[in-house]
Amino acid sequence: MPVTTETKEKIMASVKKILKQYAPPLVQKKTEGAMGYELMGNVEAAYGYKKELVPGMYFASTVIRKDSVAFYFFPTYMNAKEFLAVAPNTYKCLKGKTCFHFKKPEDVNEKELNAMMKKGIEYYKKQGWIK
Repeated sequence: MPVTTETKEKIMASVKKILKQYAPPLVQKKTEGAMGYELMGNVEAAYGYKKELVPGMYFASTVIRKDSVAFYFFPTYMNAKEFLAVAPNTYKCLKGKTCFHFKKPEDVNEKELNAMMKKGIEYYKKQGWIK
């Protein structure tokens, strides 16, 4: 059964509400109306194989897709097992290394997403990507 626009908007609002709690210390990079929301670190960082300086290391974003709401969470790329321990139910929605696809409002586990965000911020502080 396809995910309705109304359902996707409800999911997006839930995820966005959680993300907004963490700016600051994270910096909101862009907002595409109701379609997307992105957060990044607040310290200039060397990124990529060329080690080019970027204004802040990418942290997380959410965007409405055709069949789901995608939640991209970059800290899992480096420490997947640590985050699995704090968010076992959320990890059932993981596709690939950093993208979670939410298709039902109940997929968004607020407690687990908050735990992931806090652990991710801790990790970014250790790396020097957040003051």
